[in-house]
Amino acid sequence: MIQIGPARPVTLEKHRRAAPVPWCRAAPLIGLGLALGAGPAAGQEAGRLGAILQGLDKTTARVSTIEAPLDRPARFGTLQIIARACHKKPPTETPESTAFLEIVDIRPDSPAIPVFTGWMFASSPSVSAMEHPVYDVWVIDCRAIAPPQADIEAPPEAGEAGEATAPDLGAPLAQ
Repeated sequence: MIQIGPARPVTLEKHRRAAPVPWCRAAPLIGLGLALGAGPAAGQEAGRLGAILQGLDKTTARVSTIEAPLDRPARFGTLQIIARACHKKPPTETPESTAFLEIVDIRPDSPAIPVFTGWMFASSPSVSAMEHPVYDVWVIDCRAIAPPQADIEAPPEAGEAGEATAPDLGAPLAQ
């Protein structure tokens, strides 16, 4: 016969270490890690990484994919979306993408209205959702995004057709 002795008391500190961290307490830690430069955005890909979002126009029922490069505005209808950070877990862990977004509603007839500022989670869009009467936006992924065409094209050289050259300031004045 096996005899079981009295159970050893579990201290509060051991209980805290053994208990899983709920998402509401883990979210600020994720943000802190991103702010300190942790994750895939912290290396040579920092300028190329961006958030892949999907947007729903509720009036037309159209779903669009939005590529939002970091720290550059992306447009979706009247919304201007700026992705400040994007984090994707490595493939060895549970899949999760998070993005810190600033979304502003810009209409020509009224001043800009901030609609959403905060973290969005791809696995749980309802945890931190944007509330807007016309649009829904949610995070899909974080990945490298090609820069816009305007950034790729080199500026034309001085003297090429269609561009005026600067006057020579050292030339004598014509009288």
